[in-house]
Amino acid sequence: MLELQHVSFEVNEDGQEKGILHDINLVIPDGNLTVITGPNGGGKSTLAKIIAGILTPTAGKILFNGEDITEMSITDRAKKGIGFAFQQPVRFKGLQVFDLIRLATGSKLSSVDACKYLSEVGLCAREYINREVNASLSGGELKRIEIATVLAKGSQLSVFDEPEAGIDLWSFQNLIKVFESMRKKIKDSSILIISHQERILNIADEVVVISDGNLVAHGPKDEILPSLEGTMSAVKRCGKGLTEEGGEE
Repeated sequence: MLELQHVSFEVNEDGQEKGILHDINLVIPDGNLTVITGPNGGGKSTLAKIIAGILTPTAGKILFNGEDITEMSITDRAKKGIGFAFQQPVRFKGLQVFDLIRLATGSKLSSVDACKYLSEVGLCAREYINREVNASLSGGELKRIEIATVLAKGSQLSVFDEPEAGIDLWSFQNLIKVFESMRKKIKDSSILIISHQERILNIADEVVVISDGNLVAHGPKDEILPSLEGTMSAVKRCGKGLTEEGGEE
């Protein structure tokens, strides 16, 4: 279980402190798929980076399974069981997909086992296992390969920062299927997705709404989504939609 206690985050702009997150109190329980949503610039991705350990809060505490991890690095948090998928996956010239998945497990993974993870995210293992993680891969392919590495890690908490960013509609539809499959399998683990996409919100167990750095709503999907009708219209106007032709609007 992840718990945020009075978490705040500020940055210095032109000699003045600017608040990005304000006194966030939040519990992410085990066995749930939780989606954090809200208008662009509201602090969602900042919160994800704080949870992952990329950023350190300027106030408050982060507890994971009762242990204070506030000052831990992203590497140490990964060892504790927190996986993070970037909004824009990193490309590694010269590194093959098989090597990337094996690195994620931290063990001598066989190519057969690596192929199983690729199959889980809807990729033909034979076509991808020996590919380089470079510019030859599309945004959608990179996203699914990154999710395969998260699955390979077996993280107790898997965090995905706007997984729909920069991919076409076909890839997005496949991502939804992957998340639906992951949701069915979670027991003692949990999934946290940062997103404003309605289809991702609809597969959530719980929804958290962050706006202007404040937590404005949190609860079961069926309770939160009806109350967000006006808010989500604004979110959609601010957010980037996916097009039938591919890419973003």
